Amino acid sequence: MSTATNTLTYAVHDSMTMLRRNIKHALRYPAVSMGASMMPILMLVLFVFAFGDSMSGGAGRDAYLEYLTPGIVIMGVAAGSMSTSIAVCQDMTEGIINRFRTMNITRSSFMTGHVVGSLLTTMVSLVLVVAVAVALGFRPDANPVEWLAAAGLLAAITFAITWLAAALGLKSKTVESASNKPLLIQFLPFLGSAFVPAESMAPGLRWFAEHQPFTPMTETLRGLLTGSAIGNDGWISLAWCAGITVVGFAWSRRLYSINTER
Repeated sequence: MSTATNTLTYAVHDSMTMLRRNIKHALRYPAVSMGASMMPILMLVLFVFAFGDSMSGGAGRDAYLEYLTPGIVIMGVAAGSMSTSIAVCQDMTEGIINRFRTMNITRSSFMTGHVVGSLLTTMVSLVLVVAVAVALGFRPDANPVEWLAAAGLLAAITFAITWLAAALGLKSKTVESASNKPLLIQFLPFLGSAFVPAESMAPGLRWFAEHQPFTPMTETLRGLLTGSAIGNDGWISLAWCAGITVVGFAWSRRLYSINTER
């Protein structure tokens, strides 16, 4: 077996070990790992029942639920960034990383375990958000292929945001700082088309909403689940996902190298 094959085998094995570690943490503290779904669910219930009739433009509460749910699901992805940032910062500041440095493990496995573990827990929380929306009356008009495409899109968005959140966790010196840094990520869906169409906003805010990443992501998911037109939003969403992933991965790798070489 070649050296390259051995290296890859060890990297996969070590990454799986780190993944199991993070999954065990998530199962041990479900309030933290699944807490990211609580805020989107509360927002869904609040906006549908408190503001649904007025924000639907006369179409009714059920119509607004159909419009709102994809945006709330995307918000769930953004909300998951906080737990990722906190988890990475805790490992970097509470001494466990020093233990890992003395062990014969692949350097990349630490970050891989965190990112893949956060991806899995976030996807589970999104299933919970969709289940609550269905219980409230949301009836998606998606065939199996569209459901598969929607799941792939959400996985791509989550993977990208998770790498960025991991970098923010590595950048933070304290857990409190790590919990505050992803707030901009969580706030961006509010300034997109999650709650109201971008064209209904004031000119300056409309321009920002149309050119920030969460608007095409929301419109793509909305189109897949409800049958509305997607247009170029699908390709734009994938481009944003690729760009954010590259930036987050490169930034995380650089910060991890700096922090572990001290």
